[in-house]
Amino acid sequence: MTTVGTLPTTALGAGDIRVGAQGLGCMGMSEFYGPSDLTESRATLDRALELGVTLFDTADVYGSGHNEEFLSAFVGAERDRLVIATKFGIVRKADDPAYRGFGNSPAYIRSSVEGSLRRLGIDTIDLYYMHRKDPAVPIEDTVGAMAELVREGKVRALGLSEVTGDELRAAHAVHPIAAVQSEWSLFSRDVERGVVPAAAELGVTFVPYSPLGRGFLTGSFIGTADTNDFRSSMPRFTGENAARNAELLAPLRAIAEARGITLAQVALAWVHAQAGVHDLAVVPIPGTRSRTRLTENVAAATIALTSDELATLEPIAGQVSGTRYADMSFTSAGRE
Repeated sequence: MTTVGTLPTTALGAGDIRVGAQGLGCMGMSEFYGPSDLTESRATLDRALELGVTLFDTADVYGSGHNEEFLSAFVGAERDRLVIATKFGIVRKADDPAYRGFGNSPAYIRSSVEGSLRRLGIDTIDLYYMHRKDPAVPIEDTVGAMAELVREGKVRALGLSEVTGDELRAAHAVHPIAAVQSEWSLFSRDVERGVVPAAAELGVTFVPYSPLGRGFLTGSFIGTADTNDFRSSMPRFTGENAARNAELLAPLRAIAEARGITLAQVALAWVHAQAGVHDLAVVPIPGTRSRTRLTENVAAATIALTSDELATLEPIAGQVSGTRYADMSFTSAGRE
């Protein structure tokens, strides 16, 4: 294993793309978690690269294109040093902010990739994900259209988000899948039923999003009434569910205090440990807009939890109150 900055590196699937063992989720720089300081966000991007973070994750839906546009100057300045991942597949409506639909047709994919290339200001996307699967469209058709983009040089590698194990296998039979991205954390472990074993079997890298439970696992979440913070509508973050889930942080606090580290570092170290537990490459992408939080997160990649600590953390997910989303049909768990 080689090292860049302070991070070891790993391959994305069986291809020739290597990335730092922890990436950066950029979604919050544009929306979903309240106002963002774009100057600090850009400084966070630069600092991430200095620390060995090379996988930067965005999507066309984040800020309805704003996130890709925001990243374009950074990507352009550092193109040879980073791996840019973006996504298609979630459809929004300007006149209905709450609306979420699917876009998996070949025509939609073609339009989406051209839009992302234009906003990012690049000729080739390193890793292109299907963000969500449309149940009405066979995944073989979607991946077939994505494979055309690889042949045309518009995309280097393919990824899928929130798919089941069977869907991953079907997709991989059409074209090699480099990475699968789904929520995976101490609070969210449903992926271990099907897609994690499938990824290990096929040699697909797993990219956990929200590895800090959307901030809950940091111990700093105290509730929000801000309608611009999408957690205000998520079952785990509201009412009695939030109160009960806060009690589940006690084991993290005990480990953090004994180690002299933070709760976030305990939670991220657990995610990194899953690479050994499940015998697959794991590259979590915690999101942050702060250089301080970024440095804290990156340090967690080299913290090794003991078997006793892992055993202490094992029961947490089974005790979490509330589902990941109000509408679980957009997730792999909703189709298993």
